[in-house]
Amino acid sequence: MTLPRIIPVLSIQHGKLVKTQQFRNPKYLGDPINAIKIFNEKWVDELILVDIGLSDKRKDPDFQCIKKMASECFIPMAYGGGIHNIFQAEKLFKCVVEKVILNSACYTSLNVVTEISREFGSQSVVVSVDYKKNLFGKRQAYAKSGQKHISIDIKGWVSQIEEAGAGEIMIRDIGRDGMFTGYDMDFIGMIAKSTNVPLIACGGARNKQDLMDVINLGGASAAAAGSCFVFKNHNRDAILNNYIDR
Repeated sequence: MTLPRIIPVLSIQHGKLVKTQQFRNPKYLGDPINAIKIFNEKWVDELILVDIGLSDKRKDPDFQCIKKMASECFIPMAYGGGIHNIFQAEKLFKCVVEKVILNSACYTSLNVVTEISREFGSQSVVVSVDYKKNLFGKRQAYAKSGQKHISIDIKGWVSQIEEAGAGEIMIRDIGRDGMFTGYDMDFIGMIAKSTNVPLIACGGARNKQDLMDVINLGGASAAAAGSCFVFKNHNRDAILNNYIDR
């Protein structure tokens, strides 16, 4: 049985800490290492680091920068952004990253999930399913940081991801990103019931109660959030690494 986890999400772009709204308009927040040091001192179960600057480019992750950040991180760290093959994953594990997060590459072929899982263990592979509602309220999957619509059935896609060997699935609601509107509880609950691997819910958290509810009521294995940990009182002009003690 997987214990419930609370996971801050840090977004980086060109080596700088930023935070988006609905995957757009990144706001500069400062040095990511300063944020990592703050979370080291809190009751953080894990930390997710996502490089949003690589979403639409076939560039390698900045291994030197990631290694520097990982060396300052004394808690388990997962990294996503620009990962397309097992060789990049291997370099990241050598940088002391414990998990890699895949998204866009999976829509080309799920073999990358299977290869990494077989070589390094399924616990090292997280697949992120990014989605948002269309004008008719239908949830649709997206790749490349919300820039490319993918025509698939999300529930069926989650099953394929699990079969490919992913040890964990992250559901990210693009429409709720940075909006403080709460998690998409109904959808998270449906996905949680349809998969046998741990589910990370991300997008929309406002406060401690939301984090607790998505685990206790929504069925997620982990509650991930960005804005509620870096902004004070939902004010995007008041920057504060604000980890909520449990």
